[in-house]
Amino acid sequence: MKKPAPHLVVVGGGAAGFFAAITAAESFPDARITILEKNRTLLNKVRISGGGRCNVTNAVPSLSQLVQGYPRGGKFLRPLVKQFSNADTVRWFEDRGVPLKTEPDGRIFPVSDDSADVVQCLIDTARRQRVEIRTSINIQSIDCQPDKFSVRLAPDELILADQLLIASGGHPNASGYGWLAELGHTIVPPVPSLFTFNVPASPLLALAGVSTPKASVRVPGTRQTQEGPVLLTHWGFSGPAVLRLSAWAARELAACNYQFDVAFNWNAETNDQTVRQLLADYRRIHARKQVVSVPAPGLPQRLWRTLVLEAGVPETTRWADAPAKALNRLCELLVNGTFRVAGKTTFKEEFVTCGGIALSDVNPQTLESLHQPGLFFAGEVLDIDGITGGYNFQAAWTTGYIAGKNCFGKNSI
Repeated sequence: MKKPAPHLVVVGGGAAGFFAAITAAESFPDARITILEKNRTLLNKVRISGGGRCNVTNAVPSLSQLVQGYPRGGKFLRPLVKQFSNADTVRWFEDRGVPLKTEPDGRIFPVSDDSADVVQCLIDTARRQRVEIRTSINIQSIDCQPDKFSVRLAPDELILADQLLIASGGHPNASGYGWLAELGHTIVPPVPSLFTFNVPASPLLALAGVSTPKASVRVPGTRQTQEGPVLLTHWGFSGPAVLRLSAWAARELAACNYQFDVAFNWNAETNDQTVRQLLADYRRIHARKQVVSVPAPGLPQRLWRTLVLEAGVPETTRWADAPAKALNRLCELLVNGTFRVAGKTTFKEEFVTCGGIALSDVNPQTLESLHQPGLFFAGEVLDIDGITGGYNFQAAWTTGYIAGKNCFGKNSI
């Protein structure tokens, strides 16, 4: 009697789940692979990411630079990205009919600027590899036996799996990892990462849509600081520098319940000394011009005007007549403008959870659980999270590849 094909069940139909299932199917052609997705639709985060364009990875030129994009998990990923890197990601999609392009900031998107191409590529590739894809699945329980996993689905269906791969994404609270904790896994408490700052008392709220190309943003009293574009919004601050700061400082900001000060140097290439010299030069060179009409380098006119007025310089004041006290205040606002943050707003396209399965509980070569043989992890369910710019998808592709390649023992594509 022919031995039944070994069965891998993948819990989660997102980026990591699909990549793990495809890799497993390509690595073990005799195996049976099933994806179980709770939602009616597949790859939802892939669909909405990057404004519907899907930032699949980042073009940083070295793997050492790549792993620096992970506030948590970079060291763990270092040997894994050697097996499946950002360059491998580009080749993988282009070999399967999705041409990619690199933007000036290093982000890589489909040439079509349509995330649907990435979604369809993953679905079509999975189907060609005979991966069974099931949606709208409600998992009631998972029972780990010595050599099998029993997955009970609502209303009354039992699936037996030889191997189980969890790619269910991040959970907003630790209870979402309950059954994994019962198996002995350490759960790093989940907190949000990649969020924008709510500043209800900001005098800049009327400037929603204005952005600065290279600001320095820091949280006073901590070592947390980031540089890059900042976007002013009708609720406070956003943009790459703010999002990166929220990622690196995720735990510190959660600990203070998102009530903290944030300070801006609106042009990261300047400091207190250079700005004071600039204002003195402007006072001499532009003596007859109004202060509001001559912005500092790198500052949008609307932001400059608001900061000048906030410093106490009347709109009609000429540079020659600007009070020294007001110019001192303007210098402070330009290089150390401080605002009180009172809450956060989820950056919906890039929402990421910091936390999950402790990496110390996972085999660093195979991503198999150290507590339950045959149980593997991939994606955001692990305590790995990246900054914006394609890093989180790269972690999904890499961990999905590693887990899928190793789920039935030593083999390779």
